[in-house]
Amino acid sequence: MMKNMCSVHKVGKLLLVIGGLNWLLVGLLQKDLFVLLGLGMDHLVARVVYVLVGLSALSMLGVAKCCVKNDMPKM
Repeated sequence: MMKNMCSVHKVGKLLLVIGGLNWLLVGLLQKDLFVLLGLGMDHLVARVVYVLVGLSALSMLGVAKCCVKNDMPKM
């Protein structure tokens, strides 16, 4: 199914995986990924990634079907 997605949704899915792994680190180790990388949560890069992860989640909620090509023939 991933091969049928447009590049926007592929990037969105990748960002959601990154966000999910970050929350796993927060839950298990009480450490944020950006803190472990030495950037801190207030760093501009961290804030941009947080916003992109949130936007990716919103895009996957309802409009993920907009560019997935259906392999089944139309009737």
